[in-house]
Amino acid sequence: MLYLDYCATTPLRPEVTAAVTQCMNVYYGNPSSLHRLGVEAEKLLIRAREVLSGTLLAKPQEILFTSGGTESNNMAVKGAAMAFRSRGNHLITTTIEHPSVYEAFRQLEQEGFRVTYLPVDATGAVRVEDLAAAIRKDTILVSIMAVNNETGRIQPVEEAGQLLKQYPRIVFHVDAVQAFGKLPVSPAKWNADLVSFSAHKFRGPKGIGMLYKREGLQLYPLLAGGGQEQGLRSGTENVPLIVGMAKAARLAVEGLAAKTAHMYALRESLVGRLSQMDGVVVHGSPRMGEMAPHVVQFSCPGYRPETLVHSLEEKEIYISTRSACSSGDNRPSRVLSAMGIPEAEAAAGLRISFSENETKEDLERAADELERVLRKLAPSSGLS
Repeated sequence: MLYLDYCATTPLRPEVTAAVTQCMNVYYGNPSSLHRLGVEAEKLLIRAREVLSGTLLAKPQEILFTSGGTESNNMAVKGAAMAFRSRGNHLITTTIEHPSVYEAFRQLEQEGFRVTYLPVDATGAVRVEDLAAAIRKDTILVSIMAVNNETGRIQPVEEAGQLLKQYPRIVFHVDAVQAFGKLPVSPAKWNADLVSFSAHKFRGPKGIGMLYKREGLQLYPLLAGGGQEQGLRSGTENVPLIVGMAKAARLAVEGLAAKTAHMYALRESLVGRLSQMDGVVVHGSPRMGEMAPHVVQFSCPGYRPETLVHSLEEKEIYISTRSACSSGDNRPSRVLSAMGIPEAEAAAGLRISFSENETKEDLERAADELERVLRKLAPSSGLS
């Protein structure tokens, strides 16, 4: 089996599985309880917060636990918008955000907020000058993703953060779900107030994530209850999954530079091979450093993307059609359409995403099989 859908989810590391299992079996107390079992569970929470904050060069109290990237993004976007509504009602995001951000802003529009959706260039990148032009006196929130989940295009979040230093009353949120474990992530370097993460994107468990919240920043809580997580995320903490996330995060950042360099080499080789195939169009920037190292997005116009996915699946090679959240949607990709890509290409997007564990031979095998499938299904009339 050759699994090449790491942007959708990742297999658990064996060390993470062991940590989660041990915690479920041994440390099952409620961390809010006063007895020994509760205290033991609370100690694990404290240690996990320390480990996770350490991977970001942040403070432990700046880490909030959530159920995953979707909740982290909603907590950040809606929580900031509602908390600072008295300052203004103008928000800024981009046309290429993950649905958990994009749809959150759509909901806020229904609540009376005004939203500016920044365009992107042909490579899929936001222009900082467009952000500067969009800022108004009543702007209270800017949200820009670090790495696009479909194309892998790196966004200029550090430059955006530098710009927003001039506007201390604007909250800056970054969705770093596709960046952590592949590229260096530093909320301080980005001048970010809020940064979202999801454990299952870096070989941790599903159903757990975290939100970096700059110390002193106030948010409106989306959940009311017992007051856990500084009153912002009530509900008993999922200690086993939190422990697993901390373990996965620590392992993800170990030797990160070498892992990233290896993945960039794999990406360069794969892009070169795909670019030589008839009928294949690779999307994104030709400058390798402007793209995340672990993902390649391309289109095969004239072929149904789901047909290609299932044909490769027969060879036990697993890739995806754009993002997992919209894989069953036959409409043209919102992200690719925002890049000005023609409708036929935008509706035929495919994504290969991998880890540091793959080899050049692995990706050569995937490219060989894709080429065979394209020859076999070559459309003479209509779509294959």
